[in-house]
Parts: sequence; structure tokens; C-alpha cells
Amino acid sequence: MSNPRIAIIGAGLGGLACARVLQLRGLPVTVFDRELSPDARVQGGALDLHPDTGQAALRAAGLLEQFRTLARPEGQERRVLDPATAAVLRHDQPADGEDYAPEIDRGQLRALFLGSLADGAICWGRAASGATPLVDGAARLHLVDGTAEDFNLVIGADGAWSRIRPALSGAVPGYLGTTIVETQFDDVDARHPAIANLVGHGTLRASSAGKALCAMRNSGGRVRVYAILDIPLDWHAAAGVDLQDSKAVREYLLGEFDGWHDSLLDLLRDSDAGFVNRPLHVLPLGHTWDHTPGLTLLGDAAHLMPSLGIGANLAMLDGVDLADALTTHSEVDSAVRAYETVMLPRSSAAAHACADLSGILTTDTPTDMNAVRRHLNEQLLHPQTPH
Repeated sequence: MSNPRIAIIGAGLGGLACARVLQLRGLPVTVFDRELSPDARVQGGALDLHPDTGQAALRAAGLLEQFRTLARPEGQERRVLDPATAAVLRHDQPADGEDYAPEIDRGQLRALFLGSLADGAICWGRAASGATPLVDGAARLHLVDGTAEDFNLVIGADGAWSRIRPALSGAVPGYLGTTIVETQFDDVDARHPAIANLVGHGTLRASSAGKALCAMRNSGGRVRVYAILDIPLDWHAAAGVDLQDSKAVREYLLGEFDGWHDSLLDLLRDSDAGFVNRPLHVLPLGHTWDHTPGLTLLGDAAHLMPSLGIGANLAMLDGVDLADALTTHSEVDSAVRAYETVMLPRSSAAAHACADLSGILTTDTPTDMNAVRRHLNEQLLHPQTPH
């Protein structure tokens, strides 16, 4: 096809994967992001990338070898502890050379994509307010600054609260019933050796009765801690806790985990950072939309699911698949139809599988998370008819 005008809304991993492959294959693309710069905010914790999804996307983007220089195969280690005694209930360690799901910081992975794009590909500080399909099969992108631009294709890669999704679907994310409250340790090996020993090289988890503590190694000696609670969305208001008051949040969490082993409570007592409240939301199971020329979605904008370690993998796969379709079909609309024909059944099957497993976030049973992720990836690659 002659060079169409393509806009990607959101410089997250899925949108950047799409942009990278489009550029590699000679199609220009413009990425719009509301952040003022690539470093405007912290990009979150560590991700594990799987061979047939996230790693396959990196291979298509020509970035797999660079990823391997940054990835941490030792991060595949996982420990499950008894919450009352801190006894080890399960300890999974990667075999020599195993790289099924090596860890990498989200910020490092995003920087890898950003560094691979042509100068000027990303318009920082340009927030989208919505999009409108046009009669000629194109779409109009509306920006918060009051301007608008027309494109042959506008791709909503702008996450859970997508501004593009309402042009295709009336679906709104609903609260899952689980909230994660996040904090962090810095320079853990030097400053917090007991925490370093407790967590190990990868991920530590303890859970009981609708709550869990999870700690995860990041690069640079950081450990991120996640208190996971099955609680109402407005828990802080009901408890009279100001989310900006770190002392009050810490005291609340220590009360919620009262009776747990001291070594686990130290994950909350001694952290170096404040606390970030992250309620988990999901889109309706099997979320879909009527095909609309000029518009489509990928990643969380299309299929927001519980946090079970496949979201980033799936978003990157979406981005690569969409770019591949756009560079192998003669028309934009036929390309998008082909992409949606693959992506929507895949995401529906994955969403049903995640829904079936969402209770493991706070389950009492020691879980083989690598087996869970393999199961979810099998659903991605070979979708079954959801029940």
C-alpha cells in the first residue's frame, strides 16, 4: 500500500512494538503520548517475557538480542512462604540456561523500544481526548489542546482508561475486587540485607485469607513490594486513611497483616518509599466491538485483564501482529480486519483463562506461577472456545 497516515495513541509497550515494526518495514507512524517526556513518571516494576509472546514480539522488532543483555534469567526464581512462620512452602529455581520467562524492568524494556525509533516519531505532551470515524474510512484524532488531525488509521494503545475505546465500544473497566498497594526498597543488598535474603533473586510471595504480600527484585538493587488485598474500592475512605499520608497507610497495612511473621511485616515496616494505591480493573469478558474503518485497539485498551503476568506479553504481540498485517495487506481496512480476526478470539480466550485464575492472587495454596503462565500462554496461542 502507499504510505498511509497511521497514529498510535500511547507510548506503552504495545504501541511502541507496533511503531517499531512499522518503521522497520518502511511505514511511517506518529505516536502521541500525554506524558511530557519519556522520563515523566516511573514505569513500574519488573516483567517476565515469554518465548512465544513477548520474546517473539521482540524478535520481530529486531530487539531480542538487546533484550537478552538486559534481562535477568535469575529473576525466574520464586519462593512461596507460610505467612505465619515464613517457612518455605515452595521454591522454584530456574535450571542453568533456562530462559522461559526472564525478568526485565518495564522501564528498561520501554527505553529499548524508544531508542529504536526514528527521531521525532513520538509527540510527547500531546494527549488524545477521543477519535471519530470519518465517512471515507479514515478517522479524526481529537487532542486535549483543541486541535484535531485526520489519519487513515488511529490505533488506541492508551491503556485501561483509553480515550480511543469509546469510539468503538461502550465498555468501561470494572473493579476486580482486589487492590494492590505498592512500596519499594532501594539499594537492598547494602542497606537491607535481611530483605535481600528473604526475597532472593526473583519473587517472594505469601498469602492467606484474601490477602497476600509479594516482593520482586528489580534492577539496580531495588525490590518492589506489593500488598494485595481483597477489599472495597473505597477502602481508604471507609478507614479514614489519607493515601498521601505514608505513615497512615503503613499502619493500616500492618493492621491488615497482623499476625504474619515479622520478617514479612518488615516488607511493610521498613520500606524506603511511600505507598501507591493500585485498584485492579478489568474489561468485560470477551470484550469486542463492531469493526469500524479507521480505528482499532491493542493491549489493555482492548482487553484489560487481571495481573497474572501476561498483559505486557499480549500487548506487544498485538502490536507486532497489527504492524505485520498493515505491512502485508494491500489496504488498511483489510489489514485491520485480519488483525482483529486473530486478536479478538485470542484475547477473549486469555481473559476467560485469567478470570478462572484470578483467585490465585490471594489464594492460600502455594502456586507454581510458571505453570500458570504456561497455561495462559497456551490460551493465547491456541484459543479454545470460552465457556
